[in-house]
Amino acid sequence: MEENRQQTASSEMPTTYDPKTAEQKWYRYWMEGEFFKAGQRKDAKPFTIVIPPPNVTGMLHIGHALDFTLQDILIRAKRMQGYDALWLPGADHAGIATQTKVEQRLREQGITRYDLGREKFLEKVWEWKDQYAETIHEQWAKMGFSLDYSRERFTLDEGLSQAVREVFVKLYEKGLIYRGKRIINWDPAARTALSDIEVEYKEVNGNLYHLQYPLKDGSGHITVATTRPETMLGDTAVAVHPEDERYADMIGKTLVLPIIGREIPIVADDYVDKEFGSGAVKITPAHDPNDFELGLRHNLPQITVMDETGTMNEEAGKYQGLDRSDARKQIVAELKELGVLIRIEEHVHQVGHSERTGAVVEPYLSTQWFVKMQPLADAAIQAQKSGKGVNFVPERFEKTYLHWIENVRDWCISRQLWWGHRIPAWYSEATGEVVVARSEEEARAKLGTDNIRQDEDVLDTWFSSALWPFSTLGWPNTESEDLKRYYPTDVLVTGYDIIYFWVARMIFTALEFTGEIPFKDVLMHGLVRDSEGRKMSKSLGNGVDPLEVIEKYGTDAMRYMISTSSTPGQDLRFRWERVEQARNFANKIWNASRFALMNLEGVKAEEIDISGTLSTADRWILHRLNETARDITRLMDAYEFGETGRLLYNFIWDDLCDWYIEFAKLSLYGEDQAAKAKTQSVLAYVLDRTLRLIHPFMPFISEEIWQHLPHQGETITLAEWPVYDPAFEAEGAVQEMNLLMDIIRSVRNIRAEVNVPMSKKIELILKPGSAELEDIIARNEHYVRRFCNTSEFSFSLSAEAPDKAMTAVVTGAELYLPLSGLIDIAQEIARLEKELDHLNKEVERVEKKLANEGFVAKAPAKVIEEERAKQVDYAQKRDKVLARIQELKG
Repeated sequence: MEENRQQTASSEMPTTYDPKTAEQKWYRYWMEGEFFKAGQRKDAKPFTIVIPPPNVTGMLHIGHALDFTLQDILIRAKRMQGYDALWLPGADHAGIATQTKVEQRLREQGITRYDLGREKFLEKVWEWKDQYAETIHEQWAKMGFSLDYSRERFTLDEGLSQAVREVFVKLYEKGLIYRGKRIINWDPAARTALSDIEVEYKEVNGNLYHLQYPLKDGSGHITVATTRPETMLGDTAVAVHPEDERYADMIGKTLVLPIIGREIPIVADDYVDKEFGSGAVKITPAHDPNDFELGLRHNLPQITVMDETGTMNEEAGKYQGLDRSDARKQIVAELKELGVLIRIEEHVHQVGHSERTGAVVEPYLSTQWFVKMQPLADAAIQAQKSGKGVNFVPERFEKTYLHWIENVRDWCISRQLWWGHRIPAWYSEATGEVVVARSEEEARAKLGTDNIRQDEDVLDTWFSSALWPFSTLGWPNTESEDLKRYYPTDVLVTGYDIIYFWVARMIFTALEFTGEIPFKDVLMHGLVRDSEGRKMSKSLGNGVDPLEVIEKYGTDAMRYMISTSSTPGQDLRFRWERVEQARNFANKIWNASRFALMNLEGVKAEEIDISGTLSTADRWILHRLNETARDITRLMDAYEFGETGRLLYNFIWDDLCDWYIEFAKLSLYGEDQAAKAKTQSVLAYVLDRTLRLIHPFMPFISEEIWQHLPHQGETITLAEWPVYDPAFEAEGAVQEMNLLMDIIRSVRNIRAEVNVPMSKKIELILKPGSAELEDIIARNEHYVRRFCNTSEFSFSLSAEAPDKAMTAVVTGAELYLPLSGLIDIAQEIARLEKELDHLNKEVERVEKKLANEGFVAKAPAKVIEEERAKQVDYAQKRDKVLARIQELKG
């Protein structure tokens, strides 16, 4: 019974397609059949995509839907093309993002992570992870993603954690990881360090405060300016340019810091721009990265005046305990009282904010772990410039990548969090000596004591993500079968907004630890914006939940819309009407397939034969299918999904549904059994191959229909991909069909023009432009008669236009429709004269309106433009009706 269902056509399809039923049924079928599991085709060439791991912080959004759908399209197509296709799933622990979410939930319960302690808190985070990982699985299933779940990974898996420790130790041993006291970006809300690219700069309206610092000897003062007067409490110098003549006599003298009373030197440094402002700069080494570097050059003290929460500390004197913003207000007031605040001016500047918490980032002097980036970056730059690097799509993103990596700064990799990979460094409690090791046992052996403690900090989330393409395949076990077979991967699909965060880091770590680039191609897609082009956000309330789209229109409609609206590297606008159009397209496929299957009932797979004598329409549709398969394969290999969608739509809607199926009815309903059998074979073959081409985009509906067709195989997901075959080339059939379609379209247009329904028979006269065209018409006369619905049809090279006929010119022929057979001329003239009277009145009304100076002066420009457009439209219609009346009156 099962075998029969798979090989024999069945017309038992419901009148309408029910996405929900089909989606649940077929995804379960695919999972049970393990059709997505890689490694089953031992002799096939591998093709690998590792999924950009979503954060376990919540629901997948429409951007994820785009990203993952593009990957699924590629992997499904490659699987059908015979590759051993692996799409490896997984998720990212997302350190700061996940910890922030869990801490927020705890705050709602009136507790903090410190109340729980590290171990109990981590239990809570793992509970969160398990909950949201399950949610992500459900969403992946809803969207029909063909993932190999047997290889699913998580960034905190033991295998990946081993890879993280191995990379850390090796980089440390090479001197590329170091621990040092540096100015870093500090998030006072999350109380952790941030890397440069986790800081979002926003334009803020602030003030520039001009202060006078008096010289100790009473001989004068120096004017400096700052946007952050609260940090002046940590000033340890004022710097001037060594060649600035204004300050030549002051260099080396001492100033007295207002409020604090600390004596600070005036130093000379080339860093200072003598043309900017007063040419003198206050130096706060513990609260500004440039001041920090200058301070090192001049051996200045580093005084931190606030703690990790952004609260002023003991170095702030009487301001200790105040929040930094409150301290600023009180300090400004005191500076005014002291008479040293000489001017405040409004100042718009860029202020760093934490990407995750939104808090204003504090440049903060802190002991952290860093990766020395230059040597790693140099290797990546060399690979890219030597032609052995990654292929960026679109190509312009290579410049973006190179610009960042050529100007890279050392990467702060430590985070003051509890959720993440603990830094593999241990300290001797007795001596304070530090060692880096792969395990606690190895650390004890290196330190020669059991009395040790591990570093409290965890690694930046991107440190483990940077290893994703090879750590997920078994590295550091270089003998891993998956690593040897599936690495390097073939393509990374990701948004252009994480080139720095992730793409660049994967490239330089892969080159360092595997000696190869991690993927051949990087396909950069844009953001999904709302219909007005705005970025989707909670504050605007314009986000789109992909599950809501699926609920309304089905998964296939969402997938088709979002993937074919996409141009590499460009943002796309989400429009509900486009999802509806995609749903209508799916319904068109369904209805056409139902018709086909009703005419294929009982046809078996082995009975399909498309050789021998075929009709013009049969040869034409096979030619168009062949062309379409060739072009779609080429466009998909170039990641041109939008153009692929256009070709699929045009072929299915226009060529297959609107033309071929209509032409096929002549054979299917005719008396010639041999012709009927041939048409059935062609129809079954073309529909089967069409479903295969649409399958990567619309997996569910294509499987549902395919299972009703005569075929061999368990599932369309493993069906062979259609390939170009020169044997299907039929330029003659294309020429014939183009002529026939032109004739039929022209006749239908004339019918519409003179309001003659298709049901009414007409007389048609054709004058071919050559004997060759006359032969074509003769061979296909039955098509013309049927689709033009003629009462009389004649054609000859000497045909002449009768009096009072509608005429049209098509490529290579003229056609005439005598009006006497179409319409009652007197009745039509009367109707047109009535229409002319209406149009004359409309033209007169609009002309009067536009001649009214009061209206033109007061009406909005848009309204005036609309009225002018109406004026042109009515005038053109009037002229056409007048011309038709004159033609009919002859």
